[in-house]
Amino acid sequence: MSRFTMHACVRGRVQGVFFRQSTVRQARALGVVGWVRNQPDGSVECMLTGPQQAIDDMTDWLRVGPERARVDSLELTACDLEEFEAFEQR
Repeated sequence: MSRFTMHACVRGRVQGVFFRQSTVRQARALGVVGWVRNQPDGSVECMLTGPQQAIDDMTDWLRVGPERARVDSLELTACDLEEFEAFEQR
């Protein structure tokens, strides 16, 4: 099965609303590996690796985020394949 890597930048009310913790939980449930971290500008950055369908499902989830979040924009960039051990919060 082919695996792909996607970089994501999520903007809106995405810090202080358990966005990173929820992203970790969702990614692990979908079998996606990579990482998520807060950025100084208030955005959340993710690197996602997995099968195409899992990446699509994860990016669909990122467009909405957890209950208390408000996602204003999601920027996605396809990257060269990058392998990770698991999905972690940085």
